[in-house]
Amino acid sequence: MSEFLVNLLGERLVNGEKAELDVHALGSKLSLLGLYFGCSLNGPCKQFNASLCEFYSKFKKSSEHKDKLEIVFISSDQDQKQWQDFLQEMQWPALPFKDRHKKMKLWNKYKVTSIPSLVFVDAATGKVVCRNGLLVVRDDPKGLEFPWGPKPFAEVVDGPLLRNNRQTTDSSALEGSYVGVYFSAHWCPPCRSLTRVLVESYRKVKESGHKFEIVFVSADRSEESFTQYFSEMPWLAVPYTDEARRSRLNRLYGIQGIPTLILLDTEGHMITRQGRVEILNDPDCRLFPWHPRPVLELSESNAVQLHEGPCLVLFVDAEEEGELEPAKELIQPIAEKIMAKYKAKEEETPLLFFVAGEDDMSDSLRDYTNLPEAAPLLTILDMSARAKYVKDVEEITPAVVEQFVSDFLAEKLKPEPI
Repeated sequence: MSEFLVNLLGERLVNGEKAELDVHALGSKLSLLGLYFGCSLNGPCKQFNASLCEFYSKFKKSSEHKDKLEIVFISSDQDQKQWQDFLQEMQWPALPFKDRHKKMKLWNKYKVTSIPSLVFVDAATGKVVCRNGLLVVRDDPKGLEFPWGPKPFAEVVDGPLLRNNRQTTDSSALEGSYVGVYFSAHWCPPCRSLTRVLVESYRKVKESGHKFEIVFVSADRSEESFTQYFSEMPWLAVPYTDEARRSRLNRLYGIQGIPTLILLDTEGHMITRQGRVEILNDPDCRLFPWHPRPVLELSESNAVQLHEGPCLVLFVDAEEEGELEPAKELIQPIAEKIMAKYKAKEEETPLLFFVAGEDDMSDSLRDYTNLPEAAPLLTILDMSARAKYVKDVEEITPAVVEQFVSDFLAEKLKPEPI
């Protein structure tokens, strides 16, 4: 286990006393690692830090599992003194301030999109146990549910569900159906826009004969707002008053922002977290139940995924949608191989794959990342790290793509700044 942790965190951590800690010394009993992503200048981080300190102190003093948990702070601070001052408030170690490369790798590996964020991972494998540790700290202050691992959807959603005519149905009615778990709120404009599209998609899928249901999990700020918003929806909802169940569902899927639409198969297993993108990209619902596709055509609706981790983008000289097919066919076998490899390890794929033609979206992306005008042009863009990798060759072949991807994953490529 210690060798894995060294690979994940490096050999040395530091604490608020400026002392170094050997990662091997984290303890043989350690089974769960909390990765705490934050910044000293962020108000919500400072607020959460106080709650986490209280939680951690109680856990280490009274829990029978006290030796099985450790937390490591991964900072996005730019000023070393501010970082050091913040670290002195903590009882747990941190990645060294200068280890920016390791920090960025962890941000990408665990798909962190906002701070504060607390991700609990298995200390032996690095697999995510719980993506939304902020809710653990809030909902289980005594640590009684340790190690906070995922439970089946049917167990977490268990209980009465509402219809907008105020009638209720038991969650067992979802059995055998594809399910969309919809995290949304009336105060959020993108949520309201998506809801209008989703109502039509829901109707089309149901009319096509598929067993499909949606469960609304509200993030509204009052029951009145919830009731008003839910009146526009033809599906089911977790009662607003059942805050504990709403929180457990947020925790189960590690919700970091709304709107989020999680799609589940008939057994309750996740198909994709990107339901929002799939719905917007497929208004006729021809691709239902929207299993992840290895290669996407870059569009305004899916461009948000460029910010969720490293993405390979193959730019080609094509103005019409159909002209992108040869480019997709070129990189699809490599994308499929990567997806299958990481799915077998029960890990998220470390790289998304796109093709882009000649349109305003592609032009904007080229301008923003300062890419050359060449086509074809093979790139890997890592927006969160503000880094790019460019392969500008006359001919893009499967072998060229495969080597480029292999070198990137092996960290053999030198990044250029975006």
